[in-house]
Amino acid sequence: MRVLRTTAALAVATLLASGLAACGGSDGGGSDSPSPTTLTIYSGRSESLIAPLIQQFAEETGIAVDVRYGNTAQMAAQILEEGDRSPAHVFLAQDAGALGAVAKAGLFAPLPNEILDLVPAQYRAANGQWVGVTGRVRVLAYDSQSLTPADLPASVFDLTGPEWRGRVGVAPTNASFQAFVTAMRVQHGDDRTRQWLADLSANDPQIRENNVQIVADIDEGRLAVGLVNHYYVFERANELGVSVDELRVRLHFFPDGDVGALVNVSGVGLLASAADNPNARRFIEYLLSPAGQRYFAEQTHEYPLIAGVALDPALPPLEDLEAPDIDLNDLDTLAETVEMIQQSGLTT
Repeated sequence: MRVLRTTAALAVATLLASGLAACGGSDGGGSDSPSPTTLTIYSGRSESLIAPLIQQFAEETGIAVDVRYGNTAQMAAQILEEGDRSPAHVFLAQDAGALGAVAKAGLFAPLPNEILDLVPAQYRAANGQWVGVTGRVRVLAYDSQSLTPADLPASVFDLTGPEWRGRVGVAPTNASFQAFVTAMRVQHGDDRTRQWLADLSANDPQIRENNVQIVADIDEGRLAVGLVNHYYVFERANELGVSVDELRVRLHFFPDGDVGALVNVSGVGLLASAADNPNARRFIEYLLSPAGQRYFAEQTHEYPLIAGVALDPALPPLEDLEAPDIDLNDLDTLAETVEMIQQSGLTT
C-alpha cells in the first residue's frame, strides 16, 4: 500500500494576504519534495472530510499522492503566487469562486468533454476549466429548542434586524461564507452587499473560526442561529453517533430564491502544467465515479452531481430547493470579496 503523505499549507499570496490573515493554517512539514511521479493535490477541503477518499484512491490505483491542506482561499492564493511554477497537479476547492479565480489567471487546463459531461452544465465552468464534484447548500442552522420554523427569517437580509442582535453565528474567513458574499454581490450589487455586511457587523455577530464551531454552539444551546453549509449538521450527528433528527440544531432552507440558499459546489481543476499528467486526470475521474460520488453522499452528506447516485434521504432534492438563479461562473472575484468582508469589520 502506498503511503498518503500530508504536508502543511504554504504561505498565503500577497494578493489575498490582508483578507486571509485570520484564516490560520500551519507552517510545519519537512523540506522534502514529492517525487516526479507523485500526484500533488492542493486541497482546500478539510483533511477530515476528504483524506479518507484520497487514501482510498491511492490504495486502489497504487498512485503515490502528496496532499497539501489549507483553507480554499489559502490554496487558491498559493497557486496564484506560484503561477506556472506550482508543483500542484490538481486543485480541489471548497467553492466555485476560488476555482474561478484560478481559471481567470489562466492556470487551469481545459478538462475533456467526457469528464465535463458527467455533471450538469450549471455545476461546471462555462470554459471547461473546472468541474463541480459535489453540491452544497447554504442554510440557516438554528436551535430547535428556542426557535420554531415560524420564528425564522424569510431572507438572509433580515438577520441584521434588532431581534437577531448577538444571536447570529458567522465564519467570515471561511470559503463558503466568502462565496456566499460573492453571490450576494452578483445578485444584488456591491453597494447593497457592502451595506448588509456593515449592518451585520454592527449587530454583534458571533464570530467563529468555521462552520463546525457554529453548528456545535447551536446544538449545545450557546447560539441561536448560524450561516453554514448544510452538511455540517450531518457531520455533527456523525460525531455524536446519533441521527440528524436527534440533534437540537436543525436546517432552515431560505425560500423564494433568496441568496441565503445559494447552491454552490466543491470542485476540481487541472493545473495547466499537469495537462498531460494521466494520474491527475485519473484522480478527477475517480472523484466523479459512482464510488467517489457515493462516498460524498454517504460519508459527507453532500449532493452527488452525477446521475444514478442517491443522495442522503434526509435531504430535499436539489430540484425541490428554491435556490437563487446565480451562475457559478460569476463567483470568481474572490479578492474583492475578501477585501469587502475585511472592510466591514467582520475580520481584522
